[in-house]
Amino acid sequence: MSSNRGRKPEHPERTRACAGRACKPHTDGPHPGFEPGTLLLEGGQCADMAMVCLTDFEEYAKEHLSKATWDYYAAGADECCTRDDNLLAYKRIRLRPRILRDVSVSDTRTTVQGTEISFPVGIAPTAFHCLAWYEGEVATARATEALNTVYITSTYSTCSVEEIVAAAPGGPRWFQLYVYRDRQLSEQLVQRVEALGYRALVLTVDVPYTGKRRNDIRNQFKLPPHLKVKNFDGMLQQDNAVPEEYGVPANTLDPSISWKDVYWLQSISRLPIIIKGILTKEDAELAVEHGVQGIIVSNHGGRQLDGGPASIDALAEIVDTVQGRIEVYVDGGIRTGSDVLKALALGAKCVFIGRPVVWGLAYKGEEGVKEVLQILNDEFRLSMALSGCRNVAEINRNLIQFSRL
Repeated sequence: MSSNRGRKPEHPERTRACAGRACKPHTDGPHPGFEPGTLLLEGGQCADMAMVCLTDFEEYAKEHLSKATWDYYAAGADECCTRDDNLLAYKRIRLRPRILRDVSVSDTRTTVQGTEISFPVGIAPTAFHCLAWYEGEVATARATEALNTVYITSTYSTCSVEEIVAAAPGGPRWFQLYVYRDRQLSEQLVQRVEALGYRALVLTVDVPYTGKRRNDIRNQFKLPPHLKVKNFDGMLQQDNAVPEEYGVPANTLDPSISWKDVYWLQSISRLPIIIKGILTKEDAELAVEHGVQGIIVSNHGGRQLDGGPASIDALAEIVDTVQGRIEVYVDGGIRTGSDVLKALALGAKCVFIGRPVVWGLAYKGEEGVKEVLQILNDEFRLSMALSGCRNVAEINRNLIQFSRL
């Protein structure tokens, strides 16, 4: 991957269209000789789809994934108000571009926890990547390594942490962790990832119980028999009398999790601890007081408490409370490069994307995830330049205003 240093801003060119001929996506099973992401022309010929923006990948994934799998990835809690507001909230923010700033050269690089990445977009922890593509998290890890950005591996991966490291040994990796009733489960996972060279622990704190995702209940969602949560291989006792919830026995998560568990985690690991799931200034202050190294402002993609704030709407008060003492990141609703720019203008050090990665996997595995990341990188670079910013240090709150929609 070439360095971002000194690159000129460019408009992403992805024009693999069908030259005006009628075409339709493959929906009736595999076509010999044709890769995923092609269109079948009338007469049986094929041409690549034009994947211009992240919405194109979303449409492709919805068309090609099974209903139960699509519903699982797309799910929000209850009425999905918070999930949908994650997207709408970015549209309420307007940019205030500066002109005549000489943006002939731009630099999108930044650092997270002391590690340089090529641009301020990382991969949020999302589960069960093998549902979207047969290589699963291994493909995600390779794509992230190629683009030189950070990948937060989910505990609920369908590839093990060892397989992920073997596939992409050089990529910056963090590990997302839950606290379980059996603390030994959490401790063993921490020991494994620390020994494998993971660089931070991301403690998800907004799931004392799983949110009510109506379509998953209607679909009676379960992992297919050939897939499992690989990180728990040999660690969980199988009891057919206990119902399964998202690949593990129900009630595995510990609802008694509290701030004292942050101290416990610090006592068993030297890795930086990042808290994922904070939405208020009060909890941001407590996070700083408990000595964590970062916060991910997140509402779990709108999959937990419905009616809470959009992540981007909660960002400013948390940044103002933290006052630079620790790094602040945000996830939820990022779909364009200008969304990334808005989040950085409000004080995020980096953003993380979840569902778009799965869409990229569904499209073309590792190559699809690379395309998703590259489109965001190109769009972010262009939005920076059109707003008069030459590097991420020049992005600040003067760049934005809020609009009533």
